[in-house]
Amino acid sequence: MRLDVFLPVIRKPKPGDAPRRRSVFHRAARRVLPDALFSDPMTKRRGLARRALRTLGVSWLSSPVRRIVQGTCLVLFLLLFFHVCWPYSAQPPVVWRGWLPENADLDAGRFVISTDDDQSDAPPAGATVHLVDESAAAGAPEAAAIPIRILGRADGKLTIEPAESLSPDRLELLAFSLGPWTLHARDPAEWPAHYAENLAAKEKIAAETFLVIDPLVSLSTAIAARSWVWSLACAGIILAVCVLIPRGFCGYLCPLGTTIDLFDWAIGKRVTRFRVTGDGWWVHIKYYLLLGCLVAALCGVLFTGFVAAIPVITRGLLFVVSPFQTGSMRGWHQVPPLNIGHAISLALFFGVLGLGFLRPRFWCKYVCPSGAVFSLGNLFRMSERKVESSCINCNKCVEVCPFDAIKPDFTTRTTDCTLCQTCAGVCPTHAIKFVERWNLVELKVENDPPTHETAIGRRGFLAAGIGLTAGIAGGLSAGLATKAFGANLDDPDAFRPIRPPGSVPEREFLQMCIRCGECFQACPNDVLHPLGFQQGLEGLWTPHVVPDWSGCESSCNTCMQVCPTGAIRAIPIEEKQVCRIGLAIVDEQTCLPFAGREACQLCVDECDQAGYHAIEFTRVGTQADEFGNPIEGTGYVAPVVIAEKCVGCGLCQTRCYGINVKEKGLLTESAIVVVAGKGKEDRMMSGSYIELREREARHREEERRARESAMPSTSPDDSYLPDFLREPPP
Repeated sequence: MRLDVFLPVIRKPKPGDAPRRRSVFHRAARRVLPDALFSDPMTKRRGLARRALRTLGVSWLSSPVRRIVQGTCLVLFLLLFFHVCWPYSAQPPVVWRGWLPENADLDAGRFVISTDDDQSDAPPAGATVHLVDESAAAGAPEAAAIPIRILGRADGKLTIEPAESLSPDRLELLAFSLGPWTLHARDPAEWPAHYAENLAAKEKIAAETFLVIDPLVSLSTAIAARSWVWSLACAGIILAVCVLIPRGFCGYLCPLGTTIDLFDWAIGKRVTRFRVTGDGWWVHIKYYLLLGCLVAALCGVLFTGFVAAIPVITRGLLFVVSPFQTGSMRGWHQVPPLNIGHAISLALFFGVLGLGFLRPRFWCKYVCPSGAVFSLGNLFRMSERKVESSCINCNKCVEVCPFDAIKPDFTTRTTDCTLCQTCAGVCPTHAIKFVERWNLVELKVENDPPTHETAIGRRGFLAAGIGLTAGIAGGLSAGLATKAFGANLDDPDAFRPIRPPGSVPEREFLQMCIRCGECFQACPNDVLHPLGFQQGLEGLWTPHVVPDWSGCESSCNTCMQVCPTGAIRAIPIEEKQVCRIGLAIVDEQTCLPFAGREACQLCVDECDQAGYHAIEFTRVGTQADEFGNPIEGTGYVAPVVIAEKCVGCGLCQTRCYGINVKEKGLLTESAIVVVAGKGKEDRMMSGSYIELREREARHREEERRARESAMPSTSPDDSYLPDFLREPPP
């Protein structure tokens, strides 16, 4: 078994040497590609391919496959984050209004309709749309949408026919209708789902792919939440792959590692005054950091989001690049405001890159706890780097190794090697091979030259003990301190953020949210903002709904689809339609109609347009004449929230804040606000929100019947009347 994918140094064959066996890919390429691309080993003349790779750098020349895979994975990661997650091209279904019937042929079941509006975007011939007779009474059977087929389009008129058979009565109602008619691209009775459908159409590969294959993300989340996390299966798969390609995630797939490579190439290598050696106390930080994260997870506190590789880069790019993406594509006024949490995350991200000033890929070599998981996985490796006896101790492999995985005797530090194969591509004697672990053919003698690396002694044992103790103590103290000064969930007056729809209960949410920022990027209108320190360090960077900024779109369930740990459950749009995240409350002291200042129905219109119909009108401030009769034209209609219908989407608050606060300046804050807390939100680990709403409706009905049965009879006393005058029993 050989896993050689490097490009070896051109070496002229010696007389008597057996011809080198070329790979299948090399032989296939020679058949279809021009000879000028390939090098000539007899003359040691480099081909065009080698010359092009050489201009890119030594690592590209020696291990082009690895660099191509790295680049592909980084581009894929960026596409998933900045294209699949956002922006959206979805628009609400098209509606064509103002159509009037001209004539009808009942025998043929055909109608001709026209409109005075612009016809350029009218549905084409052959299209199937839904017709609604706006003149019909709301809720009447004839007001339902009728699927129709466009037969022809000419001179501003459409010839249509029902796309399904209609009863004669309904066909006659259409024939005698005076309109106006409205044409809908889809059935208006269907719940809107354009944002959800748009993400599903773009998501050929799951947007959270790189997050779910970071094993530390799912492992720590499962420990903290004491429950199964679905991404554990993906983590198990990548760890199994890395048994064959040890630590291959770090060498080939990790987008953070590739970003660090780019930083080191562009900036880090130009600043050398801060360089440190490769044998200091810091060489095992990643193991102690991993231990600290796992110990904190045992305490129910999730610190992995601060230091795991993929959450660090997703959150870093979210706060660095996404504001420019939003500002350039939607306007700078749409960029959400920054808080102290943003500054801390940016400092962490640039700190990770800045470690490259100490040594190239310092983070990957010595600090990354995700890399530590794979290093421990290397103990179960099936393949590894081997050095044959033809090694001439030229030291080129040590100089080019990006992970400090080569000992001074040129053998391998197996827990650090990523099988990147860069070293083999610079070896002038072809002494390096990547083979099965048990291959012992013609191997170099170890400890020649002496490495001065011995089995752990008293000093090494003491250092390891101190590091392990520090990891355990640090994890315990950090976990306990975070809990002590965290969300304080037992205090009913403590801050309660509005979480995204489908969020699990708050305690489990804080234990499962990895703070990766994927949900922020997927939110189409940035209704989700990262929390600051309102819940202490425990809630930092977790998502919460900010209705003053935007409302939760009724057609969107994208945050649920991209969550890698299940902190936000992946529920379908039908479930999200009835999932409560809070309750809207009207402030009667400031609401314009309640305060008697002016008429306003912004919140009612917004709620009706969203499809919830959870706000109704009541009459307030009506004046009476001297006889106690209401005076016509006095008072206002004011909004009243129907609690059992409200889901807390915040669209009403967004509208009130945007118009009455920001645009008109009539209020200092929205007169209708969404609040979360016990009894106002649905936070379930599993189960159906639709079934929950149905159970609540049955419970309300049972309570109503119980109240009615407990009420005393209000029928008049007719016992004094003769029998024939009494009301007969019903």
